[in-house]
This record gives sequence, C-alpha cells and structure tokens, in this order.
Amino acid sequence: MSSSRTRVARTHAIALLGLDGTVVDIEADISNQLPGFVLIGLPDLALGQARERVRAAAANAGCPITHRKLTINLSPAALPKHGTAFDLGIAMAALAADGVVPRESVDRVVHLGELALDGRLRPTPGILPSVLAAARAGFRTVLVPAGNAAEAALVDGIQVVGVASVRDAAIWHGATLDPYEVDPLLLPPLAAEAARHDGDLADVVGNRDAVEALQVAAAGGHHLFLLGPPGAGKTMLASRLPGILPDLAVDAALEVSSLRSLSGLPVGERLVTRPPLESPHHTASPAAIVGGGSGVLRPGAAARAAHGVLFLDEAPEFSPHALDALRQPLESGVITVSRAAGTARFPGRFQLVLAANPCPCGNAGSRDQECLCTPFAQRRYLGRLSGPLLDRVDIRLRVERITAAQLRTADDTDRVDTATARGRVERARAVARERLAATPWRLNAEVPGTWLRSPAGVPARGATAALDRALERGGITMRGYDRVLRMAWTLADLDDATRPDGGHVGRALLLRRAAA
Repeated sequence: MSSSRTRVARTHAIALLGLDGTVVDIEADISNQLPGFVLIGLPDLALGQARERVRAAAANAGCPITHRKLTINLSPAALPKHGTAFDLGIAMAALAADGVVPRESVDRVVHLGELALDGRLRPTPGILPSVLAAARAGFRTVLVPAGNAAEAALVDGIQVVGVASVRDAAIWHGATLDPYEVDPLLLPPLAAEAARHDGDLADVVGNRDAVEALQVAAAGGHHLFLLGPPGAGKTMLASRLPGILPDLAVDAALEVSSLRSLSGLPVGERLVTRPPLESPHHTASPAAIVGGGSGVLRPGAAARAAHGVLFLDEAPEFSPHALDALRQPLESGVITVSRAAGTARFPGRFQLVLAANPCPCGNAGSRDQECLCTPFAQRRYLGRLSGPLLDRVDIRLRVERITAAQLRTADDTDRVDTATARGRVERARAVARERLAATPWRLNAEVPGTWLRSPAGVPARGATAALDRALERGGITMRGYDRVLRMAWTLADLDDATRPDGGHVGRALLLRRAAA
C-alpha cells in the first residue's frame, strides 16, 4: 500500500455539461510494464488525442513525461468527458507521478487548458463556467492559460494563476527547472467582436404605436411579433429593443458571460453588462437555435440570447422544426438538450422578437402596392408559424410603411430617444420588482396564472369584461388570457397605476390582436 501511495499522483479538472461543471479527479500511475500511455475514464475523441498532445508538449517544453507505462484515469469513470481542457491537468498529474513536481501541490489545484505541441497553453472555451464550478466545489486555486486569465479572474473567491506554458506551470508547482520566456498564446484579434451599435430609438420615424409596443415589451419582458411589408422598419425596431433594456444584474451578467465563454466568444476583463442580441440566419438548424452538436454540447442562439433578445427576421423562412423547438423554452425559461452522453441545461429566459412579411411578395394589405400572391399562398406562408408558437407571443403588431408625407411632416419633438425610453422601462420594472418582492418572479411576463387570479394579482373589479367575452367566444385561449393580464400589469406599471383597470386590459387585448 505504501508503494502505491508514493507512485500515484492526483490533480483535478472540470467536466462541463452545459453550464454545469463537475470536478474530475485526474489520477496518474507509473508502472514498470511495457512503455505506453493509457487514458481511461470515458474520454471523447478530442480528449483521447491528449496522449500525443501532452507527450509532445511536455518534451518540447523541456520537462518530458516518463517513457515507462503511464496510466491516466479520469474519475468518476462513468461521467463522459469532452474537449481539450484536461490537457494541463493530465500533464501535471504525470509530472507529479514522476516526481518532477510535488504531489501535494498539484492535489490542491484545479488545472484547465489545452496544450499546443510547443508546450504553450491555448485559450480554451468554457473557462469562466469551469472556474465558477471549481469555486463552488471549494477549491481556492486554479491554473488557466494566460490568454484566459482575465476571464477567469471575474470569479470572486478563488486565486487565478495564468501560465503561458506547461513548463511555467511545473515551475509554479516547485519544479527545479530554469524558466524559459515564451510568448503566451492569446485570443486572436479576429475573435473579438466589433462593438454593437443598437442605434437610437429616436431614429424611428412615425410608427408611434410600434415604439410604444416596444417599450411595453421591454418593461414587462414580453415577446413580440411584427408583421408588415418590406421596408416598414421591423428590423430597425427589433434592433433597438436591447438598447432600452436595463443593464444586467450581477447574476445575469455572470450567466451571460459564461455562455459567451462556453461558445468560444471573447469575454474580456469585465462581465457583460448589456443584454445580448442574437439574430440567427433563417437557414439555422434546430441545434443552432437551441443548442447541441456532437461532443461538447454548445449553447445555441436562444441560450446565448438569455437575459436579452432573440430576433428571428423573416420568421416564416425558418424551419418549422427550429421554430417549434422554441416552444418549451418560451414556457419554462430553460433550454434542455438531451443526448446519449447526457442532458445539458441552458438558461432560456429571453425575449423573442419575430418579424414577418404578410405574404411571399410582402405586399398583402399594403396601401400602395398590389399583392400578387394567391390567398392560398398567403395562408401557407404565415402558416409556417404554428399556432402554439404564436400563442406564446404576447404582442402582435402590424407595422406599415411610412409615406413621404409622414416623413416630411414628422415632428422631431414627438420622438422618444433610447435614454428616455430606458428610464421609463427601468421605473416600470422597479415597480414590478417591489410588487413581486415576496415571490420568486421579477418580471410581469414571468408570473403564473395562479398569481394573476390571486388577490394580489387580480385587476380592478370589472376590468376583465372584454377579455372574458373574448375567452367565451373562442377568440383567445386560456394561455392568451393570462398573457393579456400580464401585459395589463405592465401597462399599469408604465402609467404608475396601482392595479390594471379596464383601459389597461383593453389596450393589452388590442396589442395581442393588432396583427390579426
């Protein structure tokens, strides 16, 4: 038993499944059998190739691993492991088993990072959620690639050590090696996204009803459907929605930043504080929308839009399967991706904005253009948006083109700029937060029907008369009934009213049926 104890070394890494991380023990054993390098513990193909990467990287860094029989076990063995972030941990465990670095030192540290063949560490996706998982598991020190050090340092309560190479990591652990200066591998400049320019809400000329509906959607977290001909301003309106949303709270900012890290996008030295905007192309597959893929389960556009806006332009052109895949996240606020290797969960609280032309040519219902589509073609085109999906969209608005006369007579003093609209949205959200302080919800769009029918959530007496008639006549579903009441509460918050009255409920019902 004593010889086994001196031969086996152990360190730690993190296996990610979605945003959830599990601590993986990396055990290294050196024996006097035939030379070899065995990696066990359900590695995927990329991780299985760590044998060649680690051996070449360590040799080229001047700290070669043993040529005897080396066995690396990733425990728990039944947990599938994906990706290349285990490379550094495997190298450190092997060097510790060979006596190059102290076993006690590597046993208390989490190692994350992919090795290049020259021994340097590459920036690795998913470092931020991995460091978060390590901190929650009670670890106090984590070694990461130098290119990820700023991102990892966003996690409080844990010491982050950025190392440029496997040799630097061994020296940090106490190996008697002379330091070699190397240029650290950093995120390439092309990986950095250009700063997003949402534009100002004051750029929107006319369409006063649409601008007001945009503020209602932002104040309550409601989903939005814009129907109108090409050139009516649907995309302009949708792109300005993130700008009038308030800054993200700390927990939301950490979640959004973790999703960016897991997607391989740059995070930088600060948490993302502005709501994200995702606008996938209409050829996107269901996996690209909700997440998935082979190997590591990556978040899709809907998950990356968490706490922000998912904009689907030309919505009827999307695959019906991709659109209907959003129905469950819209209801539950959680995206669940199930594969044989496991089930990943991503946050799914986003605001959905759909934009569509009324028909294939786009001119149906237009005042100044003739529609060339048959009634069947019109029905078939919009029929690609399923009823169950549209039933989950709160606001349905028709947007018309602006005429030359309206453009010439537009009064600049009537326009609402982004700063003013955001201030109004923030005040309405503050009122909702105070009202919902004793509940787990913070936005009107999140409250369930049980709360809406409780003494705290029921509108003023007689306010729902028109809504009740619409339900009785089959003009609205029970889900739609509740969504109208949620919008009525948002309208009341924007008007500084203590409780929705008949006017608020009527306006909410109109917003839901304006595109009919």
